[in-house]
Amino acid sequence: MAETADDPELYWVDPVRRGILPLDGFHLSRRLARTIRSDRFEVSCDRDFAAVIHACAEPSEDRPQTWINSEIVAVYSELHAQGFAHSVEARSDGALVGGLYGVSIGGAFFGESMFSRSTDASKVALAHLVTRLKTGGYRLLDTQFVTEHLTSLGALEIPRAQYRRMLKDALEVTAYFPAGPLTGAGVCSVLQSSTLTS
Repeated sequence: MAETADDPELYWVDPVRRGILPLDGFHLSRRLARTIRSDRFEVSCDRDFAAVIHACAEPSEDRPQTWINSEIVAVYSELHAQGFAHSVEARSDGALVGGLYGVSIGGAFFGESMFSRSTDASKVALAHLVTRLKTGGYRLLDTQFVTEHLTSLGALEIPRAQYRRMLKDALEVTAYFPAGPLTGAGVCSVLQSSTLTS
């Protein structure tokens, strides 16, 4: 991470309590399920990684300062070129309105950042990500930290030692990132095996 977008320095973060989103614990609300089934958003993967990471780096009302500097953009863009970093994009009428990006190693996916310019766009992108990770045989979705937004979707904090055990197990798995199209109904059917909330 960087302190701000203008800070040229990077530093490693290893929190005492780590945020994860259990793949079998994604909270799919009835409202979000309706939004996904409606196919209101066109969802794709790896179609425009650059646009997603730049959108994540933009200041917003909720986040006036960003930790994504030009060095991070360059490094993750190279990881994407090598097949290790992926993006999920949500579009409405052709415009990019939400998405996320992260890094894939073994059976672990490290979610780095997400953005939303339209209600539920980032939630839909995350639901598609979880579906893809479950389909591809992943074991761990690392969110680093937990926000109120992520908590509402099932994220939780675990102690560092427990996280490291889970990470070790996930890194021993050979998973694949399915980048092909998914329908809204397909996403809901996979996620409803997790947790359906009111």
